[in-house]
Amino acid sequence: MAGFGGLRKGKQAAKDNLSYTEDGDCPRCGGEAQNSTMAGYLRCVSCGHEWADPNATEVRKRPEPPTHRRDAEMIEQFKQEMASGELANVLGINKNLSGEQEQSLKRLEDKWMSGMQGHYNAASEERKPLMISFDDDDNILSTEVAAITIVSNGFDGGEEIRLEYPGRGTEFYAYNERSPTGWKRGPNAETTARSIANVINRSSKLVYANIEGARISFELKDNSLNAASFVIFVDDPGGTDIVAEKGGVVLDHRDFSTIQDYRTVVEMVLEDGIISPSEDQLLWAMRQQLNIDDAYHIQMVLDICGEQTLKECTNCGGMAELYPEHAAWYCHHCEAWT
Repeated sequence: MAGFGGLRKGKQAAKDNLSYTEDGDCPRCGGEAQNSTMAGYLRCVSCGHEWADPNATEVRKRPEPPTHRRDAEMIEQFKQEMASGELANVLGINKNLSGEQEQSLKRLEDKWMSGMQGHYNAASEERKPLMISFDDDDNILSTEVAAITIVSNGFDGGEEIRLEYPGRGTEFYAYNERSPTGWKRGPNAETTARSIANVINRSSKLVYANIEGARISFELKDNSLNAASFVIFVDDPGGTDIVAEKGGVVLDHRDFSTIQDYRTVVEMVLEDGIISPSEDQLLWAMRQQLNIDDAYHIQMVLDICGEQTLKECTNCGGMAELYPEHAAWYCHHCEAWT
């Protein structure tokens, strides 16, 4: 049994360590007490146990009442800290402004706060809300360049949306779930509009799409782009499920019935002096609807924009020149009439 001598000594040492001394202060082991690092508590020297000091009295220090002098000192300290950091030129710190400048900044600040109401998915779109621009009288200007509306949710195939800009090409979006640039038909018009907007925001290099119920509005991504040159075209062969709108004019050739309707669209198309391929197709469909011949069309183009009117070539993307005597445009690069 000699081998169990060490075990017996260990048990005895544990017993001595855990023994309770009635004369001590610690409620656990009876050891001596000393002040703890926490106010109102005591700590055992032997086992480290901490307990509340029964003789401690709580001292509550009443905070100093705020005064205007103290608030002024804190505000001045805050301004000094701001002025010495990266936000030195933040509005309100730099006071070297005239009264007229301060009033103008105040008006712009109010308009920014009330005008930043862009509709976009912050989780999927890495962009700011709708860009805000003002006229000379500080009035907020609309940044919408075009829109489409889901009239009926009965897509039957073949529906297509084209977004064009001269010199930058055409973007095609179609009702095709298997295409990376195709949208899905949802259970209602609002859900379908959301699918179209998501596809365009994911792929377009020209515009942002913003949803308002079943209506999708577009704003240009680049401020250097001219809104008048932006082209939107909707091809809806099966019926009126989706319509495009630009400048307050609904671009559906089936809804036009007079020569004045046609002239209104021609004036809108020629606002930038260029006829894009989709605009050319829209005008052709309107001429078929209204029985307008090409000669009358050329005369109307000359009256509105003159002989400098250009047409974007469908082959090379270059600009074809108008030859009124031939009632057509000629692309010198392709050496072909368009």
